[in-house]
Amino acid sequence: GTSIKESLQKIQSRIEAACKESKLTKKPTLVAVSKTKPNEAIKAFYDLGHRHFGENYVQELVRKSRELPSDIKWHFIGHLQSNKAKAIVGIENLHVMETVDSQKLANVLNRHCQDLKRTLNVLIQVNTSGEQQKSGCSPGQECVALVKHVMEKCPHLCFLGLMTIGDYSPVPKPDCFERLIKCKEEVEKALAVDMNTKEMSMGMSADFELAIKLGSTSVRVGSALFGARDYSKAKK
Repeated sequence: GTSIKESLQKIQSRIEAACKESKLTKKPTLVAVSKTKPNEAIKAFYDLGHRHFGENYVQELVRKSRELPSDIKWHFIGHLQSNKAKAIVGIENLHVMETVDSQKLANVLNRHCQDLKRTLNVLIQVNTSGEQQKSGCSPGQECVALVKHVMEKCPHLCFLGLMTIGDYSPVPKPDCFERLIKCKEEVEKALAVDMNTKEMSMGMSADFELAIKLGSTSVRVGSALFGARDYSKAKK
């Protein structure tokens, strides 16, 4: 099988190629989605200099954040129930909470941040595919209102940008990404936020190149990176 080093280089060069094609100067962040993956797999990427990792489950992230190096920049990318917000906020090196999708959740996170005297970077998750089972606020007014709420009513949360999961299709489709770009423009117009300084987290293993061409600043890649099953041989 391919080594972790080869997997990482392959994805990085695909990101670079997509940037070149779109004449982008700033390279998007590669977030390695490490949910359910063992610590040694994460450590192998870490040893190659990689720092951004994404996790979906609270308990798993709490455990890994304690066991792995403290300079890892963790991204929480799963659905978060309010009753688990305290545990998430307690993770000191949580770099960003990418899935804030309601004012209620924002308020709970803000309260726990206040208690712990910290600020937390957040992305507003938008449901761009219209699927009932997907989390996220609706594009349009609801998205603008949630961003406004975080910026004006949640002093311990730092609005870092927008995030979407999009719909899974074997052939990459632009629709969901275009909807998130539209949200970005609406937020910019309604709230006078310079969105060019903000993150647009969109694109996963199957469609990150298309997402980059459409303006993604952060791609979340799991299966294309962690495809190598045997982590013991993943030494440099």
